[in-house]
Order: sequence, then C-alpha cells, then structure tokens
Amino acid sequence: MYKKLVLDNGLRVVTEAIPTLRSVTLGIWVNVGSRDEGRGEEGLSHFLEHMFFKGTRSRTASDISHEIDALGGEMNAFTGRETTTFYVKVLDQHLEPALRLLADLFHHSQFPRRELEKEKQVVLEEIRTVQDDPEDLLQDLHTEQVLKHHPLGRPILGKPETIASLSRRDLMQYVRAHYDPRDTIVAIAGNFRERPLRQLLARIFAPFRMQPSRTNGRRPPNVTGGVLVHKKPLEQAHLCIGLRGVAAADPDRYSAHVLNTILGGSVSSRLFQVVREKYGLAYSIYSYLSNYSDAGTVTIYAGTRASEAPRVVELICRELRRIQRDGIGRRELNLAKNHLKGSLMLGLESSHGRMSKLAKDELYLGHCVSLNEVVSHIDRVSVPHVHELSRRLFDQQARSLTALGLVSERSLVSALN
Repeated sequence: MYKKLVLDNGLRVVTEAIPTLRSVTLGIWVNVGSRDEGRGEEGLSHFLEHMFFKGTRSRTASDISHEIDALGGEMNAFTGRETTTFYVKVLDQHLEPALRLLADLFHHSQFPRRELEKEKQVVLEEIRTVQDDPEDLLQDLHTEQVLKHHPLGRPILGKPETIASLSRRDLMQYVRAHYDPRDTIVAIAGNFRERPLRQLLARIFAPFRMQPSRTNGRRPPNVTGGVLVHKKPLEQAHLCIGLRGVAAADPDRYSAHVLNTILGGSVSSRLFQVVREKYGLAYSIYSYLSNYSDAGTVTIYAGTRASEAPRVVELICRELRRIQRDGIGRRELNLAKNHLKGSLMLGLESSHGRMSKLAKDELYLGHCVSLNEVVSHIDRVSVPHVHELSRRLFDQQARSLTALGLVSERSLVSALN
C-alpha cells in the first residue's frame, strides 16, 4: 500500500509495503544532477556521489564496505542529468541497520582530501572507459549535439580537466547549494512495518536542514537538427538520430512510449524488422525515450559497416516518413501496448523497481500513479493519437544525426534529408 509523509523540513517520504517480499529497498533521491552544474563544475555531481562513500565521522570507507557486506545487502549510487540517487537493498530483517548506514553516509560524509585525490583517478579511468566504448561515447556526443550548449547536453562524468581541479571546498559548497530536504525524496518499497519505520525516518532525517542559498536555475532546452561526424578508426560506423520527445509529466507520455515501441523499442519494431531482419545491415538497432522535467528526446541508435551507413540512415528516415504519413495499424498498436504492459509488470517485480517508480512519480508528478492507472492510460492510447504525435515529434527540421567512425559527412547529410 502506498503512503506519503512530509517531514517538517520539507523532505518527502514515499513508501509501498509489499508483505509478500523478503527484501526491502530504500533510496534517497536528490533533485540535482549534471544539468545543475555551472561552468567549471562539469562532472561535480557524479564525483560527489563517489565521495559520499569515502568515510564519515564514525566510519572509514573500509568500514562502510564491510558493514554492507555483513548485512548481505547491496548499496550503491548513481547520477543522472537531473537526479543523484543513493540506495540500499537488504533482507527485510536488516532494514534498520542498513538505513542507519545509508543515512550516515548521506548526512556525515567528510570527503577526506587524501580520498579525494585517489577518487579523481578512479573517475578519470571511468571517463577513459567511455572513450574506449564507441556506443557509450556516441551517446554522449549525440546528447551534446542534440541539445547544443544546454546543460542537459553535458556528459554526466564531466571533463578530465574539471575533475582534476576539484577541491574539497568545491564539494562542500555544492552540497550546501543543492542538497536541501525540500528537494529530497526518500523512497522505500518491500516488506517492512510502517509505524516503526516512519518514526525512525523522522528521527534520522529531522536534522537535515533547509539551505538558505537553495537555487534552481533550470531552463528548458531546444532540440535542434544538424549532422555531426566524429572521425575515429573503428570497425563499424555508429549512428544516432535524434528527434523531439516529451517531458516526463507530459500528458502524451503514454502515447510516446507506444510510438517508440513501434518504431524501435522491441524486436518486432519497424526499425529492427527492416534494418536488421530484412536487409541484415545492423546487429544492434533500437530507439529509446529520454524524459526530463521540462523536455524530452527520442534517440535511434544503429551500428553498421561504414559503407552502409548512408543506406541505414535512409531506411530509418523512410520509416519515420511512413509513420508520419500513414500512421500505424490497430494490430501494431495492440502489440505495442501488450509489450509495454508486460515490460512494466516485469520491471516492478523487485523491491528496487518499485522503489524507483515511487521516487520518479513523486519527483515528476507529485503523487503516485498506481499500476492500474498506468495500464488504463496505456489502454486508452489510440491510433489517431499516435499518428498525430508522430507528425509532431518526427519533424524533419529538428532531426539530428551524430556519427562516430570513418564515414562521409556529405553522404549522411544527403541520406538524412
């Protein structure tokens, strides 16, 4: 059962008790990510996430690792373009010590200078790992290309020169500016007793003070068109085509998910069936949505031989035009709906999946949307609505292409148009 509690300091607690599980997952979601970084701070959100695990007033980094292992649990964190998340997943009997451990990291991390210098090398290696992975590198290059100079377009990991110059003072100032209980959500899903948990949470998070310097200077981006080729000696050409999308809370989000499923979101999708199955031009081809608080994009990825890159782009654009012109079929619509509902249900069979949904619903909508409501919204998506949305999102003027490999920019420009 879903419950919501707002503490006196503005922190929101959202919970879902699932007595049939033996696990429980607790996440602390802070509404700050790479888009909130200023000049010279690129990568600070992600680096700070690493540093939270490097020791508190009462625990060393080694103590933290041994303690979570002793509980038989999993503790980690991740940084996105709009959020930073810390979570722990344990057996239900270990919830209280796990919560106290995670809260200690969140409230009392010291960011020791010697650990800071070591962690810089770790993050620099992480950046090099992305540079060596063509698909990951292309995704970063493409996001920057689509959103141009907007903060949402920056790589989450930041720039090597920025990471190398970070100081402990930078971290402390960033926490004071952006970590505020009013911008923080604690989400818990799994097997727990509600009353003792709520009392414990109130005690642990009551000292979390509101920051007088709290700011939110976010502005929505523009999705722009164009072609950009990054030459690199690779066996394949890696391609990303970008289109307009919808924001996370947009009323059309359900139709957008159906449209994406039909386009390239499954193995029965048009792009997979045409580019891979019919012509054999790609091993990997898919599309996905990126939904932010004030904007969204659709991205199509394909990896192919450099000589076939223009042909693959032509086939993708042909399918985009076909959907814009002719719409979709009713059977196609029903298959996409069933795929979406199945993926949704399977993804929510774990306490971690339930915790993430609770937090995202609260973050972007301000309330929980039940599974029955989600299914009802998907069922109401119609053929005309998807067709109308495709005409709006597949606009050729806002269509962008980013390529990585030894391909001709001129041939890709011609293929895209």
